[in-house]
Formats: sequence, structure tokens, C-alpha cells
Amino acid sequence: MSDFSFPMTEVLGQPAVRIQSPDGAHATVLLHGGHVVSWCPAGGQEQLYLSPQAVASEGKAVRGGVPVIFPQFEQRGPDFSLPRHGLARTRTWAIDSSSVGKEHAQVTLALDDSAETRALWPHSFTLELTVSVSGQGLDLELHAHNPGTTSWPFAAALHTYLAVSDLGAVRLQGLEGCHYIDNVAGGEAIEDHPEKRFYGEMDRIYAKAPSLLLRDGPRRLGIEAHEMPDVVLWNPGPDKCKDLSDMPDEDWQRMLCVEAALISDPVTLGPDERWTGRQSLTLLAS
Repeated sequence: MSDFSFPMTEVLGQPAVRIQSPDGAHATVLLHGGHVVSWCPAGGQEQLYLSPQAVASEGKAVRGGVPVIFPQFEQRGPDFSLPRHGLARTRTWAIDSSSVGKEHAQVTLALDDSAETRALWPHSFTLELTVSVSGQGLDLELHAHNPGTTSWPFAAALHTYLAVSDLGAVRLQGLEGCHYIDNVAGGEAIEDHPEKRFYGEMDRIYAKAPSLLLRDGPRRLGIEAHEMPDVVLWNPGPDKCKDLSDMPDEDWQRMLCVEAALISDPVTLGPDERWTGRQSLTLLAS
């Protein structure tokens, strides 16, 4: 492996880095939010959804790709005074390191606390997001460190927007038997379908989810997570999509969020303690 400076580019008017492995797999990451906006496996097509109307500007989260959610999910806490989905997805990250090997390429971006973040959340922290591509896989590793003198709890998620050809044709396997909270219909239940289908608006949090398989026509996408035991499924559906200024009215049919998350049982980091969570996506043979 050798150090390698990947070319900087511009996406949505923001600086971005594009990494590419020797086999041609590549991904693009905005410094705004540490936000992955593109991933193409070697010899393959785009796997992430990015709204053609997405906006990346100060204080504005990007619609699509992989937003980084920290230190709370939605407005569920553990610090209910924070903005929705926390403070990481709208701030400028810095490139910490990058490298390329014989079979993979990766870049690590970092975000430290600042006077601005401490005004919202009075804690010292360092976040690192490492994005790796190789062959048919994308690995996203989120690392949190508490360099301060007081403990703090947090929730986190990798809010992954997957591109799909037609939401009605998508099948998701692996959630049967998982407890979930349904934020659309209300209430809680146990998933009893071995193969989840989608008809419109969806907003569920599944606890202790195993590895998943997304089927979209001939496409097969394996989804695994480590230390992020919850899975969030989200789609705005036709009615709410029309209310989103940064997404075309019909594009709810072309995306599905399958998010690796740490929500149900927030982690508390003491002074100098660390946590690492990961989501891995792999395009499988048809």
C-alpha cells in the first residue's frame, strides 16, 4: 500500500475527492458533511441515489448518497436539544489520509469539535469516516473518539440512499423476526415477511437486524453492518416526496434508504474511549 493523493473535484458546488482502485471501482466523497455521493463497483453502474435536485450549502444536508448521522438520530436523542439528525452532516470535514493498494483504495475524512459545534453540543469529539472501494464492494467505517474529560452518549447512522430501478420491484430479505418501530402507521411489531416489499412511504427502525440481501431485478446487493445493530428503512412515498424541494416528485420510486444505525441502545463514551461502526455493501453475481 502507498500513500496516494486522489484528485479533488467539485460536486454540487462543493469540493470533493474521488477515489479509484486499480480495478476501476470508484467513489466520490464531499467534504461537506463527509458525504459519499457516488459509488460504482468495478465494471458496474452507480449504486447510490443522489437527487438531481440535491443542494449542498451551509447548514443544508444533501438529499441522497450517504449522510453521516451523529450524535443523535432524527429527534430521538440522546440529546433532544440537537438539530434533527445531529450536527455532522452539514459541516465541513477535512481529508485526514488516503491510500491505494493493489486491490483497493480508501480515504479517511475527519471532523473535530469547534466553537460552533460546542454551542450546540458541549462536548469534545473527533469523528472519522473511512471510505474504501475494491472490486464489487464499498466499506464505510465511522469512528468516534472522546478526547475530552467528560462522558457523552450518542446515536449514529449511515443514512444510505440506494438507487433502485423501480421500488415496486425491490425485495429485501433478512428482516423476518426482527422487532420494529413503525413511524408511519404507528406502533411496534415483529416483521413476519421473509421478503420485504415496498409500496410507498416507509419509515421503520428494525432492531438487531442481521445481514440483508436487496434484490432489484437481476441485481443482488449484500448489506452487512458491524456495531450498528439497527436498520432503518425509509422512503418518502408519493405524497411526502412532492413536499421535498430537493427531490423530483417521482423519484421516490427510484430510491430506498437502507441505513446501518445505532439508535435503540445509544453508546456512552468516557474520556479517551473510542467506538467504530461499519456498513459494507457488496454487489453480488446475478
